[in-house]
Amino acid sequence: MTQVDLPLAGIRVLDLSRILAGPWCGQVLGDLGADVIKVEHPGRGDDTRDWGLRLGERNTCYFNAVNRNKRAIGVDLGQPEGLAIIRDLAAQSDVVIQNFKTGGADRLGLGYKALSALNPGLIYCSIAGYGSDGPEATRPGYDLVIQGETGLMGMNGTADQPPLKFGVAIVDLFTGQFSAQAILAALIQRGRTAKGKHIEMALFDSGVSVTAYYGLEALALGEDPPRYGNAHPSIVPYGVFDAADGALVITVGNNAQFERFCRRVIERPDLAEEPRFKTNLLQTQNRPELLPILEAELRARPRALLLQRLAANGIPCGEVLGLNQALTSPRAQQAGMVSFSADDAGAPAVLAPPYRFDGERAPLRHRPPGLGQDTDTVLAELGLDQTRVVALRQAGIIS
Repeated sequence: MTQVDLPLAGIRVLDLSRILAGPWCGQVLGDLGADVIKVEHPGRGDDTRDWGLRLGERNTCYFNAVNRNKRAIGVDLGQPEGLAIIRDLAAQSDVVIQNFKTGGADRLGLGYKALSALNPGLIYCSIAGYGSDGPEATRPGYDLVIQGETGLMGMNGTADQPPLKFGVAIVDLFTGQFSAQAILAALIQRGRTAKGKHIEMALFDSGVSVTAYYGLEALALGEDPPRYGNAHPSIVPYGVFDAADGALVITVGNNAQFERFCRRVIERPDLAEEPRFKTNLLQTQNRPELLPILEAELRARPRALLLQRLAANGIPCGEVLGLNQALTSPRAQQAGMVSFSADDAGAPAVLAPPYRFDGERAPLRHRPPGLGQDTDTVLAELGLDQTRVVALRQAGIIS
């Protein structure tokens, strides 16, 4: 593969975060070329090393999903010598990411004020559950709790279901992505001013942002919008439907598509001519009458035939696949979105970065690291001699 000139090459990120939102932010920056040094407790490591499906001795699928393209060191922040190492690394870094409880980094001497005194150009990103200037500043933030508090669970699923969480920790993931965007903006500004920046991100704020157009509709209505599950509130037919042998997605986006759908896909020209269904607005208003007819016609036909007809008539469509099917599909393989290490036969797969630059996908430069696997290398770069490293390891300060 052609060598990719990554935009953040030469940028060093000190990732003091754990669990999901902060590590996702660090992974984004690593995917874009930054040298990301993940700091973990030398004994227990990141909590997610003990979550979900075990891979090898100290990794899990959860950990691996948010820690590719990083190097890992194990340092005990409860020891003065460990804190000294982190301060020295911060002095040589461009970015620090942390998600300690509000005030925790300051108590360790690792807050923005202390580290920016060592490194005035430092971009420092704090991630917490709630805003640092509010009454809940010290309250811990958990994705599921905030999905409930921001209305995300209330807008997910169907009307006959209780509130439903998203399948992944959506607030954590968006917070990590928003944090990375803010860091990139601060790096650009630093290029103009040579000054650092303190970025504060709150999971609650991100959760509110993710409500997007549904949030604005709720405010405009003065009540919650209806929940439609896989259907669309204002387009019919649009959603997941059952064919004779499997599910598929059909998105009929305009009146011309609906006419082709009726005449050429399900062979029901009478529906295209029916006054109740002549426009999308009428189709939406008469959803209870129209959908059962369409669902019966779709269930009577095999999925492959429907997909062929839909595609031939310019109607967006696709299969509904399970996760394993989707990630092992020819489409995923062609896209290069699942990566295997050529020099680690039998190792589990890692999802690849989604970014492309000049036609080439950003590479998997580092597989998700083992606990403390790069400690010696990073400390040598910091200037510690081997005798000092051995002494620190014997004292349990590093792994």
